[in-house]
Amino acid sequence: MAQERDDRIITTGTITEVLPSTMFRVKIDNTEHVVLSHLSGKMRLHFIRLVVGDRVRLEMSPYDLTKARIVYRITEKRP
Repeated sequence: MAQERDDRIITTGTITEVLPSTMFRVKIDNTEHVVLSHLSGKMRLHFIRLVVGDRVRLEMSPYDLTKARIVYRITEKRP
């Protein structure tokens, strides 16, 4: 079973740049910080594709605030 991690920081952001090897630059909401992010394993497994402008949920370690893991793509409700 997967172990639950309590020390992670969960936040949201917007993809600003797509880089090679499933890496992304993400601007964190309500701040000017930009972090280097990679896809989580389950997102790779289910072939979830991301493009510039997508809103995502991030997990960050409190020890390195310059890197993050993208764990969810937030879908916007369409009228």
